[in-house]
Parts: sequence; C-alpha cells; structure tokens
Amino acid sequence: MITSNEQLSIKDKSIITISSYTAQGKLTNLKTELNKGLEAGLTINEIKEIIIHSYAYCGFPRSIRGLQTFMEVLEERKAKGITDKQGAESSPIASENSKYERGKKILGKLTGIPQPDKLSGYSAFAPTIDTFLKEHLFADIFERDVLTYAQRELVTISVIAAIGNAEPMLQGHLGISLNVGWSQKQLEEFIKVISTTISKQKSGATGLVLKKVLESTH
Repeated sequence: MITSNEQLSIKDKSIITISSYTAQGKLTNLKTELNKGLEAGLTINEIKEIIIHSYAYCGFPRSIRGLQTFMEVLEERKAKGITDKQGAESSPIASENSKYERGKKILGKLTGIPQPDKLSGYSAFAPTIDTFLKEHLFADIFERDVLTYAQRELVTISVIAAIGNAEPMLQGHLGISLNVGWSQKQLEEFIKVISTTISKQKSGATGLVLKKVLESTH
C-alpha cells in the first residue's frame, strides 16, 4: 500500500495529479497525467475509481468530464496498439448492517475515533447531510475495494487542496491520512507534488494546514 522508504511512489504521484486536474477541470493537463498514470502501472479500473471518488468532493460535472477525458485517452492509446490492464472490479458488499451503520463504522476507522450517536455541529443542524455522508460517501464509496483507504484519502486531500477554501475539511482529511498510514515525509512530498498543479495561493494554504496538523500530533 505504501512504500517502505517513506517516499511517494510514481503511482501515488499520479493519483495526486489526476485528482487535482480532475477537480479543477484542467482537461489538457489531465490527459497528460492520465497517460502517465497508465504508464506508471495504474489500471483502468483504478483510474476510473480515482475519478469517481473525486465527485464526492468536487461534484458530478468535474468528475464526468474527467471520465470523458479518460475515455478519449483510452481510445487514443488503443488506436496506437497499446493495451492497458483493466484491473480488478469492486467486490460485492455482503453485510446485514444498514448503510448508515456501515458508514459510521468506516468513518470511525478512518478517524481513529468511534462516532458518537448524538449528532453535533453541522450534522445536527442538517441531519440529512449526515445521513448522506455516512450512507453514501463512507459506505457506498469508501467501502469499495478497488482503492485502499490510504489511496482514497490521497484522492480526497488532492481534490480539496485543488478546489481551495475548504481548510477545515482539508485539515480533517490530512489527519485521517496520517491515521491510514501516510507518513509525515510522504505528506510533505504530497505538498510538493500538488503544488505543481495548483496556484501558489492554494499551495501555500495547503502547506499551512499540513503544518498545523503535524504540530498537533507532536
């Protein structure tokens, strides 16, 4: 899942750039990175899943445009005689628990904190969004095994950094990234990679949030 030398792999870096350009709708750049991702060894289904996952944080329009761009890339590669690996499909979910309970449990695993029964903050203010988050985001999406939790968090922090102005959510997911196995060095490298795809303002803001998260862990 994560390289032993505490550096991001070529695949990891491709996950970051594909996610960032998808979120920003920079389709020309995305096309280049999709080709690089395939050459780095990401499967077709893994890249599909990266772009599908991104919709939860940047919306359907960006995600669908990303998928359409990926379709173009695959057609172009096929025309050149390149055969890309399809990869594993998502496994069926076999559970008697409700999606809400499954999502609640997954969120607890990600954060390292059991989720309380009593809602608070925005969840109490708008319980419907709490239901959507638990049932759809953390059950329907995070439960799919095409990507690991660590890979999904890499997509998530890349998209949130790329859209900008969502520092509390970025802070939360950077903390989760540490919980699911990314190291401080890898997250610092994440900043370097994402900075090549976003503005200096967004890059600076992302770096400050990571600094805050790392300081809180010491």
